[in-house]
Formats: sequence, C-alpha cells, structure tokens
Amino acid sequence: MKWKSLLAVLLLMTMTAQAQNDPIIMVINGQPVTRSEFEYSYNKNNSDGVIDKKSVDEYVELFINYKLKVAAALDAKIDTTASFKSEFAQYRDQQIRPFIINDDDVNAEARRIYDITQHQVDSLGGLIKPAHILLRLDQNATAEQQSKAKVRIDSIYNALRAGADFATLAKQCSDDKGTAVNGGELPWIQPGQTIPEFERAAYALRKGEMSQPVLSPYGYHIILMNDKSKFFPFDSLKNDIIRFIDQRGIRESIIDRRLQEMAKEQNTTKEAILENKADEMKADDPELENLIREYHDGLLLYEISNQHVWDKAAKDEAGLAAYFKKNKKKYAWDQPRFKGIAYHVKVKSDVKAVKDCVKKIPFDQWNERLRTTFNADSVIRIRVEKGIFKPGDSKLVDKEVFKKNVTVEPTKDYPIDATYGKVLKAPKDYTDVKGLVVADYQDQLEKEWVAELRKRYTVVVNKDVVATVNKH
Repeated sequence: MKWKSLLAVLLLMTMTAQAQNDPIIMVINGQPVTRSEFEYSYNKNNSDGVIDKKSVDEYVELFINYKLKVAAALDAKIDTTASFKSEFAQYRDQQIRPFIINDDDVNAEARRIYDITQHQVDSLGGLIKPAHILLRLDQNATAEQQSKAKVRIDSIYNALRAGADFATLAKQCSDDKGTAVNGGELPWIQPGQTIPEFERAAYALRKGEMSQPVLSPYGYHIILMNDKSKFFPFDSLKNDIIRFIDQRGIRESIIDRRLQEMAKEQNTTKEAILENKADEMKADDPELENLIREYHDGLLLYEISNQHVWDKAAKDEAGLAAYFKKNKKKYAWDQPRFKGIAYHVKVKSDVKAVKDCVKKIPFDQWNERLRTTFNADSVIRIRVEKGIFKPGDSKLVDKEVFKKNVTVEPTKDYPIDATYGKVLKAPKDYTDVKGLVVADYQDQLEKEWVAELRKRYTVVVNKDVVATVNKH
C-alpha cells in the first residue's frame, strides 16, 4: 500500500506542475480530480438557499467519500451494465442532440414545409379574402321558417344589387356577430379551411364580385370577394413556421434525419456520432463537462449505494432486529402508543368479526386480510385506519383507548365505531419504529462502508490547491 501512496503523491505533484490553470486538487484511487471539478460541486451544493452549508475543508471530506463510492462502482463494473449505459446515454444525448443541427438546418426545414404548403394552396386556387352576410337557419327548421329565411335573404340580396352598402348591411343584418362588426369581413382563407358549400361559391367568384344567396348547414350566405392572392411570401411566415416546428416536436425529427445522414456519410452509427459530439463539446465547455460527469457519477453512486446501504438495509430483517436490540433505549417513547386499528362498521356483528379476522395473524398482514375479507368486492363493509397511534393522532383512539374526553365525528354510513389492538409502553421490536431503525441502520452501514473504502483506496489531497478554491 505504501508504494501506491507514494505513486499517488508523485502523480499529484507532476499533474499540479503541468496544469497551473486548473491544478489537481486530489487524487482518488489513482484518478486525478481538478480544482474546477471540485469547485463546480462545492459551489452547486453550497449555493444560496442551502440550509446546511459546508466550509471547503468540510466539503473536501464529503467529496472524497463521494469519489470513493464512484471508484467502488467502477470496480464493480456498474458502468458496463446495459441499464446504466442506456440511462446515461439518454441523458447525455438530451444535452447534445440540440447541437447536431444549426439554424440553417431549421431554416431549411421551414422552407420545405413552406414549399409543400404553398404548392397545395396555390394548386387549389390560392388564398381568398371574402366578406359575408349570414342569415342563420337551423337544419331542422320548419317549412315556414325556411320560407321566411329565403324571403329575407332575397330582400337583402336585392338591396345589395340595387346599390346598398355591403358593410352597412352586414353590420345591420348578419347573424355572424364576430364578423358583422367589421362589415362581414373574414380573414384570409385557404382551400379546405371552411365548409364545402361556402368554399365552392367563394372560389367561383372573381375579385369584387358578389354571390347570390348560398345555402350551407349554417344558413344563407351572401359572399363578397374582396381579394384573391397566391400564398403568402416565405419571409412573412418564416417565424411562425419555426414556432410550429418547435411546438410540434419537428426539431427532433430534423435532428434524427441529420444523424442518419451523418452516420451514412461517416459509415458509423448515430450513437457513435453523439458520443463523439459529446467529447468535442465537453472539451470546449467545462460547464457541460461537469454536468455530464455529475450525472454519470450520480448514476454510479445511486446503484452502488443501493447495493451497499439503502436496499441492503431495508431488506436485512436480521440486521435491523439486531440493531434495534442493541440500541433499544434510543427508541423509547415519551408516552404510550396504541398499536392496532380504529374502524367503523355498518352492523354490530362486524365489530367482533373484524377482531376475529386479525387476532391470530401478524400485524403487518392485517390490512390485506381485512381488505380481502370485508372489502373485496364493490361493497365496502368497513372503514379502517391501521397504525401505531400516539395521543392526538386519532380522536377515536383517544376516546376509546386513552380515555380522553373528546368528541368523535360520526363516519357517514358507518355508524358503529370500534378499536382493536394493544397499548405499548415502548416499542417491542424494530417494526414498531421501522422507519427510524432503517434510517439509523443505513447510517451505520454507510459509515462502515466508507471506512472500508478509505482503507481500500488511496486518497491524496493537495492542501495548497484546496486553499485556492474559489467560493461563489
């Protein structure tokens, strides 16, 4: 071990001399850590709003522990598993994919969308800007209503033919109140944008021409063609099309298409191109490099910690029981608890039935047994609250068990209240305080694991570089 420590010290000294702009702050298991990497982590975890801020020296110890766990994960080859590779690549690619294309690629896609739309619109007649007067007529109108509507629309039409002003009559007579205020004027319309009856009549008109009354599912229209045009110029729509591209996720399709082209040109895979692009960008952008490294190491940390601490502690029933037995005084209660159920039933016979259902099975199985026995179908026979209650947690428990003078609000449709369980002066086993015991047991496993890692791996810290850490 001594020769490894000496080698690490020599490596630290050499690298520090070679990288004055970003010196090596420590070497963990032979892997150098730059000051910039440490500063990124320190400042991110000690920013404004962080309650438990650490000094640089305090954070050095935490950071070493973090890097030791990452080293253990690498030794365990977690980074070679399919699940790790997939999740990390997905995150990395999210950061890199937007830079596969540039504004020219997006503009080209916008032009492509424009050209397709322009061809469709112009080939079918272009754009029209009509005005109309609408006399609404329900499709289920009686013959008398239809006759009255026809007489009225014809009178409006005849008045227009005689020289009446279209905009004035639209304001006075049109049932389309949204356009009536503007003299019946509609926005630019393209083929397929409105109902067929209206569209056929409108597109048959020349500029300045007015139609005879036209019947549609909405009623009678008189249409005046104010203007006709080819499709709008590209420059006037460019920003709207780019907004459409972003809103519809089309940018991702552009990226995929570009990746396919690049893969074909370079005779490689899309994955390899993204990986190479990430390496290029990280070399030019330290912030991105830190961000991707942080996610990479964070994934490793999660998996290795789950194996050695979190999942291990939660599943180690023998270890939890032993830890509780050794530290039982730590979990003493300041007042008794009721371990059981507070429940509500519809009929008196179910009070005893509930007790008989659970009295011979372990406490952690009560919920499932009660559910399958009483509430398995669509009819809910009982309402139950299960737990370890202290005074004040449940009014029913307070009244029935702790004999408090409290009023219990009745439960609708379940008029009979009852409790079943036992009063504990102190927790009998770890399951009575499981959350606390699991957390404390995890802390113990964490400390033991870190101590073992500190023995297994070499750690060398350059205190002179630590003293230059930029805090902001």
